[in-house]
Amino acid sequence: MINIPSCRFCGFGLRHIFVDLGMLPLCESYISEDQLNRMEPFYPLHPYVCERCFLVQLEVYVAPEEIFSEYAYFSSYSDSWVQHAKQYVEMITKRLRLNDRSLVIESASNDGYLLQHFVAMGIPVLGVEPAANVAKVAIAKGVPTLVKFFGEELARELLAEGKQADLLVGNNVLAQVPDLNDFVKGLKVLLKPQGVITLEFPHLMRLVEENQFDTIYHEHFSYFSWFTTEKIFAEHGLKLFDVEELPTHGGSLRIYACHAENTSQSVSERARELKSREEAAGITHLTYYASFAEKVKETKRKLLELLIGIKRAGKSIVGYGAPGKGNILLNYCGIRSDFLDYTVDRNPYKQGKFLPGTHIPIFPPDKIKETQPDYVMILPWNFKDEIMEQMAYIRNWGGRFIVPIPEPRIYP
Repeated sequence: MINIPSCRFCGFGLRHIFVDLGMLPLCESYISEDQLNRMEPFYPLHPYVCERCFLVQLEVYVAPEEIFSEYAYFSSYSDSWVQHAKQYVEMITKRLRLNDRSLVIESASNDGYLLQHFVAMGIPVLGVEPAANVAKVAIAKGVPTLVKFFGEELARELLAEGKQADLLVGNNVLAQVPDLNDFVKGLKVLLKPQGVITLEFPHLMRLVEENQFDTIYHEHFSYFSWFTTEKIFAEHGLKLFDVEELPTHGGSLRIYACHAENTSQSVSERARELKSREEAAGITHLTYYASFAEKVKETKRKLLELLIGIKRAGKSIVGYGAPGKGNILLNYCGIRSDFLDYTVDRNPYKQGKFLPGTHIPIFPPDKIKETQPDYVMILPWNFKDEIMEQMAYIRNWGGRFIVPIPEPRIYP
């Protein structure tokens, strides 16, 4: 008898596979040289879509503690992401009239990339970050940080200490929460009566429209539309009242929420418009999700055809970046060192290691100047403009860029 998994929000049986990307390694598990000849675990990567609440989700194959307790992603290595955070802090401080008597709490606060800007303005903050190695960097910046996972239990501990938030922030964390109901309960508990929650996460509708299959990985347990997020929050006494559509991570939502009983916040026109647009696109019908898998297969074929043509012409290709999404793309497409000589990354934590699954070596960015490759494939394609500007010097020897998503494309 086949064991049918249950939806992590509504508990309904999951019978519909969204896309099957095969067996892949954990995308942030970088390999040291002495591990190259050891067995590497691969797990199924085929998210389901719930026919009741339309939450797209993966089964949890690896405990969050194993994934996030020691983490390789440091937000501050992206200049544009730090600037994005700074602009958000300036905007939300004015919008909510935050001051030195306010408290801002961020879940998955990473290396202090965001909260540091509140600290500079004299606004009290508290970060919650499960990865001890990343939290250490935040604390060194003067950002108070708890090395814990966020949920209802921690929220009640903080409440017992007299802490409640005027602003609760969570950027790119909702997707990484295995127990959604526990996480949202924690938000409810920790929020002041007139407080506001803002969360940012990749928008499922943009993922589908722009073929962003490489943003699906084991560390991301769920993928959200406005429609489904609104249902989840309402179930726990929270109201979504506003939304911004952002260009980050290939297209994200920044949602605004408050207590359902907070009448000072009315639902905005842009929130109503987004909900209508999602419904018009068909996001509440299974047929909406059915064509995605074939689009993914066709992108794989096109990218491999492009790379094979370049290699047969005797040209060299290297990668730029070692992001999680890049590791999904390379492993799913079967792109190893027979196509990419190496990749580079600004993060010293990754340099000298090898990509999971493909074992492509990771070097500092200066390696590109040394070897002068013909093509540089940008793996964190959501930062392609920033990277092409940083790496513009490759044009001095006739180098060109490859951007693989949403369609493989060469940039001069």
